[in-house]
Amino acid sequence: MNEAFDFLHAMIGERPIEIAAVILGLCNITLLIRRSIWNYPFGILMVILYMRIFYDAKLYADAGLQVFFLIVQIYGWAYWLRRRDASGLVIVRRITRNQGIAYAAAGAAGVALMGTLLARLTDASLPYWDSTIAVFSVIAQILLARRRLENWLVWVGVDIVAVGVYWAKGLYPTAGLYAVFLILATLGFFAWRRAYHTGEAVET
Repeated sequence: MNEAFDFLHAMIGERPIEIAAVILGLCNITLLIRRSIWNYPFGILMVILYMRIFYDAKLYADAGLQVFFLIVQIYGWAYWLRRRDASGLVIVRRITRNQGIAYAAAGAAGVALMGTLLARLTDASLPYWDSTIAVFSVIAQILLARRRLENWLVWVGVDIVAVGVYWAKGLYPTAGLYAVFLILATLGFFAWRRAYHTGEAVET
C-alpha cells in the first residue's frame, strides 16, 4: 500500500507549477491536432511555466528552448491567422525532400555544437540528450508554425527522447506528458495528412 502511495505521489509531483504545465500542454496539443488557432494561448502559458521547471532541473538547453518557443508561439499565432480555410482551420502544407535533408543536417550539427558547449561550460545534466530535445524541438516548432505536415514526425522523435530524459531526472509528470504527446503527435500526423490529401491544403 505504501509503495503504491509513493509511486502515485511521485507521478503527481510536489510542484503545482508542473501539474499546471502538463494540463496546459495537453490542451495545446489537442487543439493543434484539430488545427485550431486557439492552441496558442495554452501553448504560451505552458512554455512560460516550463522555463522555470527546466531551469530548476538544470536542463539548461530545455530552459532556453522555452524562450524560443515563446517567440515562435507568438509568430505562429500571427501566421496562422492569415492562413486558414473557410471553416477557420489552418491549411496544411509539406516540405520538399531537399528541405528535409537540410533540416536533418542542421539538427545534427546543432546537437553536436550545443551538447559540446553545455558539457564543457556548464554543469548541465545529460547535455547531449538535452541538446537533442532542444535542437529538434526548435526544428519541429518552426515546421509547426509554418504549417508543415512533417512537424509531427519530428515531434515523435523528440517525444521518445524526452520521455527517457525527463523520467531519469525525476520529472515524472512531465515524462508522462511527453508519453501522451508521443501518442498525440502520431494522431496529429495522420489527422493533418488526411486534411492535406482531402484538398484542405490548397491555399486560396
